[in-house]
Amino acid sequence: MIAKLTGLLDDTGPDWAVIDVNGVGYLVHCSARTLERLGIRGDRVVVHTEMQVSETDQRLIGFASGAERDWFKLLTAVQGVGSKVALAILSALTTEELQRACAGGDAAMVARANGVGPKLASRIVNELKEKAGGMATVPGAPGSTPVATPGAASADAVSALQNLGFKPAIASAAVAHAVGELGEDAGLNDLVRVALKQAAG
Repeated sequence: MIAKLTGLLDDTGPDWAVIDVNGVGYLVHCSARTLERLGIRGDRVVVHTEMQVSETDQRLIGFASGAERDWFKLLTAVQGVGSKVALAILSALTTEELQRACAGGDAAMVARANGVGPKLASRIVNELKEKAGGMATVPGAPGSTPVATPGAASADAVSALQNLGFKPAIASAAVAHAVGELGEDAGLNDLVRVALKQAAG
């Protein structure tokens, strides 16, 4: 399972990027927001990934942050939401906006995404309403294009807790608490230590 790629941005298209990792080019499908944040060809990038395998296809989906990947997993768990629709939603809304829309039951906001009708938007906000509060978000600053993710350590900490068996929402909430306590610059080990106490408590 490929969870993260670190390499050079080799090429991009409307909804994909090629990341060169030591001479091997990985094609990753991305939201418009992730593509924006990757920067320009030749930049060094970190992409969090999710592998999707079906009978006819296998593809890597890439994200600028672990939080965006967690939201992608939540969205694709909703019936009728495939990877294309989930990426369209993540292209139209920041994770913060998506969290607000789900928590507030604002289906119209979700329906702004390409290919999302009112019925599907309502199903998404209804199913994710309970889970939205505990999810980590990445502040969506339009126009900012950091080469690497600002919360890389916190995204790795969320992954570490999930590997220990905690559910994504609990892991995200615990790490968000740890970041609040230790500050944005906290190292991975400290984040995991504080988040573990919070999640286990």
